[in-house]
Amino acid sequence: MAALPVVIVLAAGRGERFIASGATTHKLDTLLNGVTVLNHTLATVNASGLPWHLVRPEGGTGGMGESIAMGVQATSEAAGWLILPGDLPLVRAATLQRVAQALTAQTVVMPRFQQHAGHPVGFGRRYFHALAALVGDVGAAAVVREARASGNVQDLPVNDHGIMRDIDTLADLDLAQGLLFTHL
Repeated sequence: MAALPVVIVLAAGRGERFIASGATTHKLDTLLNGVTVLNHTLATVNASGLPWHLVRPEGGTGGMGESIAMGVQATSEAAGWLILPGDLPLVRAATLQRVAQALTAQTVVMPRFQQHAGHPVGFGRRYFHALAALVGDVGAAAVVREARASGNVQDLPVNDHGIMRDIDTLADLDLAQGLLFTHL
């Protein structure tokens, strides 16, 4: 059996847009149907059966790029990585499994719901150095662009709107609350 990729759960951001929308707590610590947003995401990751690593240092990081780099460096022996922001509480475990499975054939896997890209984005081992060197707040977009230019990206259609339903504002939280029962 081939080694499994590691899900890197990103939880290092400051959540400034969420606070600016009127919230009084960090978005990942906010309750969604009695469970924190982050714990919803972690429950999904656990249900997928994939190994995972949480990036949530005290005081945050210098941005998404640095968070990805921290997670990849901490799991340097992994067969690959699925990058999953911690504020995606509606993503399905089956979607994580499909992205992980697709990584056996491609070096970058981009899940899409109705032509919209989402997370987790999967990266094969060959992208270790590029991911481990990321800095700033743009994440791995440049790595994906380079991979796409060389024909190494698989766009993977999924029936999971949770791949693009992140929690950035109180309105997003309200929408997620309404969708929670129909999505699960």
